[in-house]
Amino acid sequence: MPPKSDSVEGIVLGFVNEQNRPLNSQNAADALQKFNLKKTAVQKALDALADSGQISFKEYGKQKIYIARQDQFEIPNSEELEEMKKRNAKLQEELADQKKAISEVESEVRGLQSNLTLAEITSKETKLQSEVQEMEEKLNKLRSGVTLVKPEDRKIIENSFAEKVSQWKRRKRMFKELWDNITENSPKDQKEFKEELGLEYDEDVDVNLQSYSDMLASLNKRRKFSR
Repeated sequence: MPPKSDSVEGIVLGFVNEQNRPLNSQNAADALQKFNLKKTAVQKALDALADSGQISFKEYGKQKIYIARQDQFEIPNSEELEEMKKRNAKLQEELADQKKAISEVESEVRGLQSNLTLAEITSKETKLQSEVQEMEEKLNKLRSGVTLVKPEDRKIIENSFAEKVSQWKRRKRMFKELWDNITENSPKDQKEFKEELGLEYDEDVDVNLQSYSDMLASLNKRRKFSR
């Protein structure tokens, strides 16, 4: 007599028949966790079903492999198999068409979501108008000859910039001399040694001292002509 479908044996039997492939107790226990069945209960049910002849099993050493009884299934003939293959191919084509349609709809939804709403457009327009007005006010001040930066403030900034560039040059030179002394007789590859120490050159962080030196030279030249 077959077990009730909602009993442990019934659930395990239904799973084995549905899978119709070789299984061990661990495979079954993992898949049946959604029913809150522990491995010991699943193992007991598998053994009981095998003993009663409701499923088949084979022993490989200490492990048992269980499989659904094949005599309960109708085996299709060659014509039926061919028909099943055709139906499967047709279903695969329909599935591909459905996936393509879904992809197109999702792409259209993403495009719509990326567009700004009317409220967002209005807000952005207001912000841009405010920025334009602010820039026009600054431009009008420049056109009227108003000095936006006081001469004394500009001098402080320029002197600070010149000092920073000077320190940069001095420290870069000091490092080069020290590095040359350290690596002169070292068997290590300089690039690998640098990476090992975690050192970074200006070029490694896209900084160029020469561009700042040129800027400083241009600044000094302008200072000279303005005297």
